[in-house]
Amino acid sequence: MERRRVPPQAGLGPGGHRHRSGGPSDGAGDSDPARAAAAPPRHRTPARRDRAPPARRARPEPPSGAGLPGGFDRRCWMALHCERLPPDCSAQPASGTPGDERIHAALFAKLKELLVRRASDGDPPAPFLDGQRYYEQGLYEEALKQFKKIEDTDFQAMYQLGVMYYDGLGTEEDPERGVEYMNKIFNSDSPKARHLKAAAAYNLGRAYYEGRGVKRSTKEAERLWLIAADYRNPKASVKAMSTLGMLYSMPVLKDLKKAFFWHSEACNNGNLESQGALGIMYLYGQGIRQNTKAALKCLREAAERGNIYAQGHLVEYYYTKKFYSKAATLAKRTTENNDINMLAKKADCHPTYVAKGVAMAAFYLARCLQLGRGIKQDQDAAKIYYSKACHLDPAVASDLEVAANLGRI
Repeated sequence: MERRRVPPQAGLGPGGHRHRSGGPSDGAGDSDPARAAAAPPRHRTPARRDRAPPARRARPEPPSGAGLPGGFDRRCWMALHCERLPPDCSAQPASGTPGDERIHAALFAKLKELLVRRASDGDPPAPFLDGQRYYEQGLYEEALKQFKKIEDTDFQAMYQLGVMYYDGLGTEEDPERGVEYMNKIFNSDSPKARHLKAAAAYNLGRAYYEGRGVKRSTKEAERLWLIAADYRNPKASVKAMSTLGMLYSMPVLKDLKKAFFWHSEACNNGNLESQGALGIMYLYGQGIRQNTKAALKCLREAAERGNIYAQGHLVEYYYTKKFYSKAATLAKRTTENNDINMLAKKADCHPTYVAKGVAMAAFYLARCLQLGRGIKQDQDAAKIYYSKACHLDPAVASDLEVAANLGRI
């Protein structure tokens, strides 16, 4: 479930940007789509999207994985992105590695010493803050003990317990119990629970979508995510907005105009994944009138912020437009790091799409190396990158290889 270091006001984006008012409409577009879609901090009103696009030459659908996210296994994009731990915590070795027990004991001792010293200075113990410190250090069993002390009176502790039971942190996985805690927050009339309601609704939506702790229901997940993403609520969940954009791109509820709207809302509140999705929608004219200028602006800014999927699409665009040097340069940078999970965590984007972005970049870099386009010809290196593309995403590599053999790229 969605994890938090200290449950913040749920609707603030990375730069503290709050949601704007306005709602979904039947139209899409903007008098200047490039300006409207590109910058996350900008707050704009959804404009008309009902104008018919001009007639244009028919073009084939983008290859699998190269177009709008959709049509994949439900767990491809559903896993939640946790808030990152502080650098000194995330650098710890994984459980079971040499030295893990020693480091765990040292952290526990250090925290215990800090809490004892604070109490001796006259600062009374605060179970939630103590639990949160343990939680941030990955000492989940100790955190669980602290949160349990105040689970009936502290909604923040209740929220963390819901996350921990659902995901099995410091305890056995118990999705039903995790859902129970989230329902208590979501259905509470207490003002102290108000700032957690959107996040609780989002997590309940995840439970219904995955069918864990409750009977699986996409419709109920949609309902809860719409509540969590309420565009009139400045504390709404930006994650829910982006998730709705993904959901409406999926075959089960496919509505690309709604997908575009919610990705726009999420992008305007700083969501990096939605910024890349908007670029792809503009590029292929999905849910919005095709606009290459707006697409490139979105994709370039998302790529600069670390969206690997956007980088892969930019590589493809540069290659197909015969900007081979640009394609090769960006592809080399995109394929430098092989740690997909680390890249996903750093950018707060789903690993599936990170892998697809790297696979696309690797394929086009291999193509450049094979044919000597924009880079010195090197058949051996080309084979390595073809292999990397196939390893990361066989579907993407296969479709692009077919397109290459047919002379389309």
